[in-house]
Amino acid sequence: MKTLSTLFIVVILLFSGCLGIFEEDFDDDDDGFLDTIDAFPNDSNEWLDTDGDGIGNNADKDDDDDGFEDALESSCFSDPLNISSIPLDMDQDDICDVLDDDIDGDGLPNDWEINRSLDPLDNNDTLSCHGYSVYCLRSYDDFTFPESHNAYSALEDGVFMGVNHLTGLQAQWDGGIRAFMVDTHHVSSEDTSPEDVRFCHGSPNAFPHPCSYSEIDAFGWLSLLNSLMNSSKDTCLTLCGEVVTLLIENYVPAEHLEYLFNKTGMNDRIYIHNFGEDWPDIGDLILNGQDLVVFWEQTGDDKYPWLHDFGEFGWTTNYGESEPDEMKCNVFRGNGSQPVWHLNNWLSSIYGVADPIRSNEVNDYYFLLNRTIECWEMMDNRPTFVAVDYWENGEITNVTITINKMEHWSSDIPPHP
Repeated sequence: MKTLSTLFIVVILLFSGCLGIFEEDFDDDDDGFLDTIDAFPNDSNEWLDTDGDGIGNNADKDDDDDGFEDALESSCFSDPLNISSIPLDMDQDDICDVLDDDIDGDGLPNDWEINRSLDPLDNNDTLSCHGYSVYCLRSYDDFTFPESHNAYSALEDGVFMGVNHLTGLQAQWDGGIRAFMVDTHHVSSEDTSPEDVRFCHGSPNAFPHPCSYSEIDAFGWLSLLNSLMNSSKDTCLTLCGEVVTLLIENYVPAEHLEYLFNKTGMNDRIYIHNFGEDWPDIGDLILNGQDLVVFWEQTGDDKYPWLHDFGEFGWTTNYGESEPDEMKCNVFRGNGSQPVWHLNNWLSSIYGVADPIRSNEVNDYYFLLNRTIECWEMMDNRPTFVAVDYWENGEITNVTITINKMEHWSSDIPPHP
């Protein structure tokens, strides 16, 4: 029995010693600092805490206490152990310049600016398109322009039959309209020279002649538009601009249109698009001085490539329905495979002319916004133009402001402007 008791005691002592051997050591180098905060846990002569916050550098995420974590400083090529060395962040967006795709914070990527001779380190050397830099990056077919149907046919300008709007070009421009449908005729059947081009509404073969009851001086109208496009840049602190589109229902020779555009100074700013190519960015159109796109409702003419065949380069929905529930989103005329298209949004009265009363209904903000989004979703393609009669009724320009803030039809709808 004595031998067994002695043996039991020895086993207990040995077991206790083993426990001591395997007990965890939280300060391997016995320097008085726990391993978890010791930069060199096996060196009793060294313990580093650069910022003196009681957390060793090996556990401190910001060794120099400059507000930038060590990992970020290393990525941004600043010294994580030097409080005077911090990441450069020109636009103060919490992304250091080394990692920032837009160093100056002007909304334009560095590479985009460099490729266009703009300074990516100077937010004063920038470009604004339709009021915002980010829209400069949008392609022409990925932007929605508010459009006035028969833009020249305004009561304010003396049109008294076939009126489509209350106010003329100046008010339309000031209100944000940037696409205009116009009809070109000669002033009469006898006066058919290039100088006789007018904006009138009606069939050229009808009686009386469409310009006999109302005509608008096409030269004066386009000259004003040219002036408005130029003067809009005067209010900018930096480079800016807006792209304008004309859709012409034409009844005069192409050379007469060329004369009209030359005389009004508009010819120099026309963009010519090659069929099948991608449409350029809005910013490039503006920087290149090609901020006018012209379509006509005729077959293309190789002698006049700037007159883009509306039916080849784009398409349109139906127009002039009798009731709102008749309005559809599908292709009515043109090449439905093209990304540029017109969402027509006006009703005709029982007399076949624009209806000033019910324009309030179809131009209403929520009606027009919902219809635009519905057609965008159905066609899986943003409408390039939303065209209306009596643009003053309702909120066509506010609708396009909202639509252009949306990247996709399924995006959250921004607040009412």
